[in-house]
Amino acid sequence: MTNANQRTVAVTGAGGGLGRDIALGLAAKNYRVFGTAFKSEEIEDLKRASSGAVTLAVCDITDAAAVKSWAGEVATHTGGSLDLLINNAGILTPGPLEILPLDAIRHEFEVNVFGALSVMNAFLPALRKARGRIVQISTWTASLPLPFNGPSGASKAATEVFAAVYRAELKHLGVDVVVAPAGNMRTGGPAKTAAALARVADGMTPEQRELYGQTFATFASGLNAMQNSGLDSVSAANRVIEIAEQVPAPSRAPVGEDAEEMLRFVREKSDAEQDALRLQIVGLS
Repeated sequence: MTNANQRTVAVTGAGGGLGRDIALGLAAKNYRVFGTAFKSEEIEDLKRASSGAVTLAVCDITDAAAVKSWAGEVATHTGGSLDLLINNAGILTPGPLEILPLDAIRHEFEVNVFGALSVMNAFLPALRKARGRIVQISTWTASLPLPFNGPSGASKAATEVFAAVYRAELKHLGVDVVVAPAGNMRTGGPAKTAAALARVADGMTPEQRELYGQTFATFASGLNAMQNSGLDSVSAANRVIEIAEQVPAPSRAPVGEDAEEMLRFVREKSDAEQDALRLQIVGLS
């Protein structure tokens, strides 16, 4: 059982990248951390790295029964309350919308949207008991969607809408909901993104390559450059933790200067200016 004075947190996607650094950062601040992992070896890695302060479970967040089981297991260690939930898990499915398989787009929504909803609902009883907080990790492309990155921007935009509704519905119950749109980050994500981009390009038919090959290659080069020049993972994790502990809770707080700049641009500029920028960002202007 967790120490009565120790705050508790659940972090999805904690086995690697940003989620791993968030979990370790919170453990260093004396939180009792629970999280989901993708592979069993991640469990032992985090246990060693945190001296036992982080407990991971292999859990597919698209499996509602598995999520409920995980939340139940966490509750046995926390006395049925939870101070903080950080919804970090997510995937990226790049490619021209015309050629992306609909099943691939559906899967991104299953993870980024329905998986996030499943986790929030599973932990709401514990969050209500602790009058806790949910931090939903998002992306600035939910506000300024980029070409060839449609499923990511659309799924995160949907998640932001749900987060706003949760914020309103849970306010009188004492649960805060914060959206944290992230900028470009040097986490485990860029390598996965580069591999995904290469798979899409390699899988194009000659006709598709004629239509999109050159522009997609330009986008891929631009996206890889952006991610590799972004905020380092530990700094991004520290910013998420700062947001998670901010009092009073903000409704939205960007992670990284580039995210802050993009959100400001969207607030201040016309649709035509936004259209021009989204092409410029990926080298298609």
